[in-house]
Amino acid sequence: MDIYEDERTVSRADLAAWLRQVANQLETGQIFYGAAGTLAVADQVHCELEIEQEGKDEYSVEIEFSWTNPKASPPAEPAAEEDNADEEPATAAE
Repeated sequence: MDIYEDERTVSRADLAAWLRQVANQLETGQIFYGAAGTLAVADQVHCELEIEQEGKDEYSVEIEFSWTNPKASPPAEPAAEEDNADEEPATAAE
């Protein structure tokens, strides 16, 4: 599921300025995108750098960051006692 995507042609100086802006945002712990959207960045981030030659005179550099939001972890499994909570209690006649 894409949250945001931006693609454009810019000067080398503008690209460097944008990368500095993203780096500054990473330091603060949030990336800002689109119309005031923000994304919290975890303390530990997996990063990849890929450089490819796609033709005689064409190159590609891809920088990718990924992380798991610790707050998004699934809740712990309920204890065994809670699993039996839906069962009817035994009566003395049984």
